Amino acid sequence: MTAPAIATPVSASARPRSRASGSVITGRVLSGIAIAFLAVDAFFKIFPVQAVIEGSAQLGYPLETMLPIGITLMSCVILYAIPTTSVFGALLLTGYMGGAIATHVRVENPLFSHILFPTYVAALIWGGLYLRNAKLRALVAG
Repeated sequence: MTAPAIATPVSASARPRSRASGSVITGRVLSGIAIAFLAVDAFFKIFPVQAVIEGSAQLGYPLETMLPIGITLMSCVILYAIPTTSVFGALLLTGYMGGAIATHVRVENPLFSHILFPTYVAALIWGGLYLRNAKLRALVAG
């Protein structure tokens, strides 16, 4: 006769992971769109194409500033993409978007298509982060 098995509690790390909820998946998709958009923007600032050269001149930025701006943007995007630093990355990207808004205001670009576009991107950044980050949702909920 064998001895009865003793039940031992299963640690949280040994439990199987539950499937991500619909809001988490939506948050990941929204964040992925923002990451892809901003990473491409940073790439073309680091390796300028003709459109970037013309656009920077139109906005009043010397071409030499595109490399540091692109590196800064890519750094912020990377921080946003890493789950443990995503809130910090979102804060930095919000500041970056504020600079973009100020630039478009300064050159008197149209309101909805240019001046508010960085606001739309910031909403995408924070909306995606809110949906995929339970700690942020708990912080906002109070």
